[in-house]
Amino acid sequence: MNRYGLTVAVPRGALFSQTLDVLSALGIDTADVRGNDRKLLFADVGIVTMRPTDVPTYVEAGAADLGITGKDVLMEQSEHRVMELLDLGYGRCRMVLASVDVDPDPAAEALRRLGVVRVATKYPRTAAAYFEDTGRQAEIVEVKGSVELAPLTGLVEAIVDITATGTTLRENQLAVREEIAIATARLIANPVAHKLRAAAIDEVVERLRAL
Repeated sequence: MNRYGLTVAVPRGALFSQTLDVLSALGIDTADVRGNDRKLLFADVGIVTMRPTDVPTYVEAGAADLGITGKDVLMEQSEHRVMELLDLGYGRCRMVLASVDVDPDPAAEALRRLGVVRVATKYPRTAAAYFEDTGRQAEIVEVKGSVELAPLTGLVEAIVDITATGTTLRENQLAVREEIAIATARLIANPVAHKLRAAAIDEVVERLRAL
């Protein structure tokens, strides 16, 4: 068990390396985690690794006391009862509305002519809420793979996706039309653990703030 006696859900993928750096700075030994791509549970140091989208599920259920995942995941999975404790600042990306880079904008044209725009996304709830909040009608198409393909094949007029540099969008002849949100890594906690292990969790938060 790590020095805090807490179990932390760690996201594999884009946030993985920086998250382990943060845990190392807290004094948690991450060497075994870094050296093992297949193993998922590291009980001796209180780390369990998983897809970023699974972190809120494990934290809400109490299988992990704390978790780290992107704000984009928390926005999409707002039904989970977890406590967002801290913006960790790394893994910064933008959630954007994008369409094929031509003039006029195909998404704007669809809204003008038909009153509705078809939008492909891995974030259906977030996308639907954004269009509802901005008073526009959208037909949301949920996709699991490469979202960039959808407007190129005529499936939709626009996409909602996250981008760090915009390179993938540009390479697929897509242009950012609107910025929806900024997403960074966030520290979340199980509400019960936050009460029962308040001292340990407060120590983690204070040390993270000081990094």
